Amino acid sequence: MHAVGMVLHPERDSAAAVDAILDWAKSRDVEVLGMVDELERLNCAARGVSPAELGGRSDLLVSLGGDGTMLRAMRLADGQRAVVLGVNLGKLGFLAEVDVPDLPAALSAIDGKEFTVESRLAVDAALGDTTVTAFNDVAVVRVPGDGSAVVAVRVAGHPFVSYAADAVVVATPTGSTAYSFSAGGPITSPTVEALLVTPAAPHSAYSRGVVLSVHDAVALDILPTSGRLAVEVDGQVAGYVGPGDRIELLARPDAARVVRLGLTTFYQRARRKLRLTDSAEIPGSDPA
Repeated sequence: MHAVGMVLHPERDSAAAVDAILDWAKSRDVEVLGMVDELERLNCAARGVSPAELGGRSDLLVSLGGDGTMLRAMRLADGQRAVVLGVNLGKLGFLAEVDVPDLPAALSAIDGKEFTVESRLAVDAALGDTTVTAFNDVAVVRVPGDGSAVVAVRVAGHPFVSYAADAVVVATPTGSTAYSFSAGGPITSPTVEALLVTPAAPHSAYSRGVVLSVHDAVALDILPTSGRLAVEVDGQVAGYVGPGDRIELLARPDAARVVRLGLTTFYQRARRKLRLTDSAEIPGSDPA
């Protein structure tokens, strides 16, 4: 490993984790990179680079924060050779692999190629002349006072199902435990290659979510009775659409790769974070 890039949470204290990375790298002659605007908060020896350089020059991107920071790191790694390691700085996240005290050992394991990777699916959404990328979800959401989201889902060029709802969420398996889950969508392993379409607070005759193949072209048509809708990409507003507009969606498998050291499984993380419990009617179930 020649270069490690750091992606910092905008608010949480990451000094201890940064020091651990710098100390580990110094003894191995590994360059440590960070984005200039993020490093301004720290007085450290990391080299400041642009976001494009960080993604292109790093062999490993270390995300210091929570799942939001991991999503930023995955976007930086999109199409690059770097794998992404999530370091938890507070709340338990699905994507984080280690806590700060375990960071030096994790770096040594990665340097020694003692790890596996989880490939992560991305979805590109075409909004007019602009294309935006999500690793969690793309959602069309009603603007308060402007009416409901009335949306037709087209698959392989043909109408499939229509929804009237507060929002329609198109999620990757990574995003199945985020907005989609809150809207009633299924928990989905990151090894599954699919898009999950889930209506939030539906008030139409058909209210079930659907699971679509990544090999089929998917589009969202905003129908004439719809209000003006915000397009949220990984929770951030990327633009607005209205009746007559169409959003083309393209799923891209293996867009980013997340480091796994075998410490926990996706199912263990999901059970803990979502506080999944067994039915009281089922005796003898294991709560671990």
